[in-house]
Amino acid sequence: MNRIIRADEAQMAQIVEPVLAAAVVEPETTAQVSDPAPVEDEVVAIDPMHLRIVEALLFAASEPLDEKAIAQSLPPDTEIAALLAELQEHYQGRGVNLMKVAGKWQFRTAKDLSFLLNKHAVEERRLSRAAIETLSIIAYHQPVTRAEIEDIRGVMVSKGTVDALMEVGWVRIRGRRRTPGRPVTYGTTEAFLVHFGLEAIGDLPGMDELKAAGFLEAAPPSGINVPQPSDALAPDEDPYEGEEEALSSELSEPPEDDA
Repeated sequence: MNRIIRADEAQMAQIVEPVLAAAVVEPETTAQVSDPAPVEDEVVAIDPMHLRIVEALLFAASEPLDEKAIAQSLPPDTEIAALLAELQEHYQGRGVNLMKVAGKWQFRTAKDLSFLLNKHAVEERRLSRAAIETLSIIAYHQPVTRAEIEDIRGVMVSKGTVDALMEVGWVRIRGRRRTPGRPVTYGTTEAFLVHFGLEAIGDLPGMDELKAAGFLEAAPPSGINVPQPSDALAPDEDPYEGEEEALSSELSEPPEDDA
């Protein structure tokens, strides 16, 4: 008959302790390979006074300011971009937002609150349908000549239509084509970008956005595409160096537009 031997706790401790001690690895004998410390991004220190100066400049300015203009009121080597980024983040979700338009910075009413100010806006002169169509063609097809505008619209363009757009400050003479007659080319201005809240002319809505907004059919006719406008001179375009009287000779006829 087998006998069961029961050891008391003291006996068990005497048996187990040597086994556990042999299994323990001393810390100093183990090579510890630690991961390299993460490299933290360099944090630019923001001077509160500099931040207040930038805020005051933008708040008081009647027109958007670029970084060079802002830097004139700050010490040399000031991180203007860091200050603007900090200020832009500070004003997110508030009644006014700091926005970049046409490469410059300006405080603007938050888009979701703009309806509250509509009743305070003074409505100036409304553009005619012909002017809106002409402005759209110039914006998307620039650089574009008067003849090219007429070819796209299918009707003659009057002197008054382009004059009105230039008077508003949204259209300018930008160059001359290297073709017989040297016709002037038209393009949009910085004021156009500021008014429509665009940072660059390339931010104009493309075909997909125009479809989503209902301005284009879901399946437009084949061959229809939305051109990509550019501020750069075209290969066949020379910079315009003349005076505004060239506009009168370019648009001397016909006397009025179709719409």
